[in-house]
Amino acid sequence: MNNTNAVVIEPTEPANASVIWLHGLGANGHDFEPIVQELSHTLTRHTRFIFPHAPHRPITINCGMVMPGWYDVIAMELPARQDTQGIHDSEQILCQYVSQEIERGISTQRIVLAGFSQGGVIALHTGLRYAFPLAGIMVLSAYLPLADTVEKEMHTANCQIPIFMAHGQDDPVISFSHGERSRAQLEKLGYEVEWHSYSMQHSVNAAEIVDISQWLSARLA
Repeated sequence: MNNTNAVVIEPTEPANASVIWLHGLGANGHDFEPIVQELSHTLTRHTRFIFPHAPHRPITINCGMVMPGWYDVIAMELPARQDTQGIHDSEQILCQYVSQEIERGISTQRIVLAGFSQGGVIALHTGLRYAFPLAGIMVLSAYLPLADTVEKEMHTANCQIPIFMAHGQDDPVISFSHGERSRAQLEKLGYEVEWHSYSMQHSVNAAEIVDISQWLSARLA
């Protein structure tokens, strides 16, 4: 694992925190890079932002077209027929990025896993199972994958992890109701979820960026 596989934005001061932020299907690590300059300076001046590029893979719902993706999407009916192996493979990729930050002197308790759409799915899946306490999980326009295995696989190290979930009320890709259902499943398992909804589709808007900035700043003060 090296930084050629990711866009990395270094802070102006020595980094003492990291946000590892995964993009959605068909995008790349540059997708959310511009948002960093819109976040609070008190956060960005000491926080390293890492935006990994997903591996290229055939995507079933797109007629097998090869594109950047964290896992295959076999059917739009969520959560039917999930790509379990692809999800697990990307979990390992994300864990490698966490390990890299630890080697650079960042405590796991100063690392946030974040992602949009597919990226949010992997961030959530990985964070719930990670064996050392993390600072938080930020889940944008995504859902809880492999929900039937979470209860037996969730790790006690992150049983009280702060979770930020945000979703567009008019999302045609991952329905708002599916996002709400994922939130309810997490709360049933005992997680505290900070939930935000916005009048938008499968995207990010200005109000959401303000909320993201405030939440990240609180986690990584």
